[in-house]
Amino acid sequence: MGARPLTVLTAMAAVTLVIAGCDEAIVEAKASGKPVSGAPVSSAPVPNAPDRPAQPAQLVQRLPDGVTMPGPPQAVPSSGFDGLQARIQKATDEAAAGGATLSVAILDRKTHQLVSNGNTQIIATASVAKLFIADDLLLQESQGKTILSPDDRQALDVMLQSSDDGAAEKFWNQGGGDAIITQVAGRYGLSSTTPPSDGRWWNTMSSVTDLVHYYDVLLDGSGGLPAERAKIIVNDLAQSTPNGIDGYPQRFGIPEGLYAETVAVKQGWMCCIGSAWVHLSTGLIGADRRYVMVVQSLQTSDDATARETITRAVKTIFPNGRVGSTPAD
Repeated sequence: MGARPLTVLTAMAAVTLVIAGCDEAIVEAKASGKPVSGAPVSSAPVPNAPDRPAQPAQLVQRLPDGVTMPGPPQAVPSSGFDGLQARIQKATDEAAAGGATLSVAILDRKTHQLVSNGNTQIIATASVAKLFIADDLLLQESQGKTILSPDDRQALDVMLQSSDDGAAEKFWNQGGGDAIITQVAGRYGLSSTTPPSDGRWWNTMSSVTDLVHYYDVLLDGSGGLPAERAKIIVNDLAQSTPNGIDGYPQRFGIPEGLYAETVAVKQGWMCCIGSAWVHLSTGLIGADRRYVMVVQSLQTSDDATARETITRAVKTIFPNGRVGSTPAD
């Protein structure tokens, strides 16, 4: 999508990587008068935040909920997370050396392991907010509260596959704007996700851990969206197009970095926060959707450099282009 003013707290270069899912681009024609970004940016100036040193990667394990099934324990295939923490730290350091801040979170949905670099900053989601818009719309349709015409369904698909801002704006206004975010956050238990302060969907705020959790709950069904509707979202993300509808390249991050995996992604991008580009790459990894990854970056550079930074981070973390086939650490 085109650039738009963004109300985010960070202004220095930053990259955030979370294994979970992301948006669209900010490259609308300059004649449009909009700032370049994967979502509109707020007109209010954003104060630059002080530089932060790279944070050490942190491993958090989440035990599965519920009672253990009777009988001998079932073997769970290796997650491919051996050495992952060290590689995340390396990617974080490399990004920092290039003037970017990296935030990473990766979830194995089978073992319930969540690995991150400890960056839990609240960020503007840019076009990743289209996930919430689609989720709310499909729930309303499943409950008979709205009817989607063939044109509406096509617009929904293009919004998720090619990050169409026009469709997002239409469904945002029809669905009640800020109420969409409040309702989705409540259903999914997203404690860090809040409506935009200026009413603009692209300035919806969230964290990488919330975004990872959203994907996880979308798949297990406990967020309230019926499985057949959740499948619509996932299938659209699996058909993410090389470029957004505005022409912005949206293969950065997960798609290019995990080139040997089956992925379903929502990309996000926006300019500028201060003078920095924000990029998010979020989604599901593996034919069985076993892994969730979210990567977010904030970097003062040109857009091509910012895209290369977030892609390089994914490649550093998974050097063989897949989660389970990395060199011995």
